[in-house]
Amino acid sequence: MSDNRHFDHLVEKGNPIGEVIAIEEFLVKIRGMQPVNTRALVMFEDGSKGYVHDIRDDYVTVLYLGNAQLFVGMKAVMQHDELVTKVGRDFIGRVINVFGEPLDGKGPIAADAVWPVFNDAPMLYQREGLSDLLATGVTVLDSMLPIVKGQRLAILGDSKSGKTSLALQIATNQSKNDDEVVIYVLIAKRRTDISSLLTRLEASNSLDNCIVIVSTIFESLIVSYLAPYIGCAMGEYLWQKTDQDVMIIYDDLTSHAHIYREISLLSRSSPGRDSYPGDMFYAHSSLLERAGKLKNNHKTFTSLPIVLADGGDITAYLPTNIMSITDGQWILDMKIFKDTMRPAINIGLSVTRVGGVGHTDRQKALNAEAMKLLADYEEAQEYAHFGSELALASQNALMRGRQMYQLMNQPSQEHFSIMAQMLMLDIVMHAPQDTPLNIEALKANVEAAAAKVKNDSDYTSIRDELQKTSLVELKK
Repeated sequence: MSDNRHFDHLVEKGNPIGEVIAIEEFLVKIRGMQPVNTRALVMFEDGSKGYVHDIRDDYVTVLYLGNAQLFVGMKAVMQHDELVTKVGRDFIGRVINVFGEPLDGKGPIAADAVWPVFNDAPMLYQREGLSDLLATGVTVLDSMLPIVKGQRLAILGDSKSGKTSLALQIATNQSKNDDEVVIYVLIAKRRTDISSLLTRLEASNSLDNCIVIVSTIFESLIVSYLAPYIGCAMGEYLWQKTDQDVMIIYDDLTSHAHIYREISLLSRSSPGRDSYPGDMFYAHSSLLERAGKLKNNHKTFTSLPIVLADGGDITAYLPTNIMSITDGQWILDMKIFKDTMRPAINIGLSVTRVGGVGHTDRQKALNAEAMKLLADYEEAQEYAHFGSELALASQNALMRGRQMYQLMNQPSQEHFSIMAQMLMLDIVMHAPQDTPLNIEALKANVEAAAAKVKNDSDYTSIRDELQKTSLVELKK
């Protein structure tokens, strides 16, 4: 008998038991533990835990989750036939580690239940079509590349192109809506990055509506590998059992893929393309496909994976993997980041496959006009390079295009309502020809004006008044 009563109880119940025969870093080989399922939760006699990663004829390989020193000859018993995590509403507003333990010094967290970490995605017949726009507060996204609640949309870009800033901008905008809980998963991050993110969430009063799950580069590879699945499980519970709209941000799945590659190579799995394991696609598709909209409660689970496109190469293995799983992608471009606007969205390459269903007829019309205006602007720029005198239409396209990019240049702490965005786009695109606008004045006044819009008649009169004010202020 051991000193661990829980361990002894599991043995007495007749759960499969085995003996440790080899230890290689976090990989533990156990003989005799059959029958057992892949991903079953295992308890060692000292109380530490792991889960089954691989099953062979004469032993199973367990990924060790603890910090204590194991030794050959230790006993282990199957605790649960699948890996589970603690879940509940009390986790909202807290910063936790992958095991659900608090990191914010605000005391213990009472769990409502446990939930499978590697849960299956809802079946097709359990889902319904997506329809409701998810307001990000970012003009270029909401107006031209919208996302709807329940969508899976990737954020791709080179290092330092603003991927995390954009994700935070979207997350802080959701804090204004108590119906949407944000889960932010940090995968193998440096402590300085974690501190910076938490500071920004606290400064915007967004943390009260968030669950932040932290894994650092100093923790076990297994802990960081599990982080996105733990976050997804917590979101699923809120979505499916408490009728809550949830948005989850994975920051980032490139680090997660690197970690999974290391685990697989150390466990001697056959490497595939770029040395990633053969099930690399499944590792991410099984995670992202868990998002969507449920038919029984009409609630949504929105997924935003962040992916590094090294050197801006979106054709590399991981970016193309994620793009084939998601319903679109926002691509951030370093040239746009340096020269044009922030967030540095490449409008030509970015795609939202289902986001348009959340737009009204007016938004769709404005979207089409804006896309044409930006295309005319790019064409006018090409002619301007020759130094010849441009036609009046091209001159106007150049001016309006510059003002459109000025309008879409939005600091991370700045958010606009959907109505405010519509008014600004309408004014910029339909201002009198050859008459410049004061974009800064327009941005400063638009939210107060948008709050007064109650119907179509209000919209027209307020738009015209706001346009007039913007023109007049520039002439002073």
